[in-house]
Amino acid sequence: MEYSLGFAHFLSNTDMLGRVVLSCLGALSIASWYLIVTKATANILARRRADNFLKQFWAADSLLEVQSALHRRPADSAFAELARDALDAASDSEKHGMQKLAAAGGLGEFLTRLLRNGIDQEAARVEHGLTVLASAGSAAPYIGLFGTVWGIYHALVNIGLSGQSTLDKVSGPVGEALIMTALGLAVAIPAVLAFNAFNRRNRVWLARLDAFAHDLYTVITLGQKSNSSAGETRQLQIVKKG
Repeated sequence: MEYSLGFAHFLSNTDMLGRVVLSCLGALSIASWYLIVTKATANILARRRADNFLKQFWAADSLLEVQSALHRRPADSAFAELARDALDAASDSEKHGMQKLAAAGGLGEFLTRLLRNGIDQEAARVEHGLTVLASAGSAAPYIGLFGTVWGIYHALVNIGLSGQSTLDKVSGPVGEALIMTALGLAVAIPAVLAFNAFNRRNRVWLARLDAFAHDLYTVITLGQKSNSSAGETRQLQIVKKG
């Protein structure tokens, strides 16, 4: 019995379960690479927008100027959204007082809750898709290994039925079955690397957002900017009406 070895031969001789395993690996691979490309692109754009906003924010002459700029154009980054919400809350409290239930406890407590809620929402947003990458990285090798075991089983059964059990007749089909393990690793390795890279980026991003929230809180409540993570120390005058 002669074998024309290769992936095409293995694919043509595998059964329905083997094709299901291949389909699962293919679906995980497509989903992983889609998330890798889209999240990497979104992260690059988000960092550029955040850098531009922070440069304009600290170059502004007053908080009213920042607030007016934020209302003239939509917020395009988590930093801009955080600043807009905080400035609007401070402006409302100045105009209408702290009569709303959400503002109970004073402006300081209200801003703390608002900023923390904004950071939590951004943390949930940046984690979108990481579960798929983690699942692909952890499950794909085992799915491929299952496909290999199933392929070896069928290869040995077919060889046994043919009555040709020499080494050259066994090694070919068994080697073909190992393709499944290789495919599983090919799916898992990029997913694991991307998951680790995105996790690190998210930690740095949220730490930076948290530092900005602290600076923003200080600017609004005390009228001056505290020492930021970038080492900047400059004073900002809060412009008040009247």
